[in-house]
Amino acid sequence: MARKKMETLTDSMFYVLMALTKEPKCGIEIASTIDALTGNRVNIGPATLYTVLARFEQEGYITEIAVSGRKRTYQITEVGLKAYYEELERLKVCLLDAEKYERSCE
Repeated sequence: MARKKMETLTDSMFYVLMALTKEPKCGIEIASTIDALTGNRVNIGPATLYTVLARFEQEGYITEIAVSGRKRTYQITEVGLKAYYEELERLKVCLLDAEKYERSCE
């Protein structure tokens, strides 16, 4: 069955929201946070990052709170926090299912 728009998040989308859960950040700070957090395992290029940011802003997941030249700073909204925590819970359930399955195959 096809996923509904924004029903689940891609890895890039999930990590962008995660990077914004503690404090507002600009695009470069978001990318740096994701690189540091994942040990460069998740690498989000500028095109992907700014596509995700534009989509999140359109969906009300984030809001732009400051502009200084080309630097734009974003803050997660309540809608974005809700989406982040729902996805986090979905991923936890997936891991629990995988662990249960692995134990059943022993």
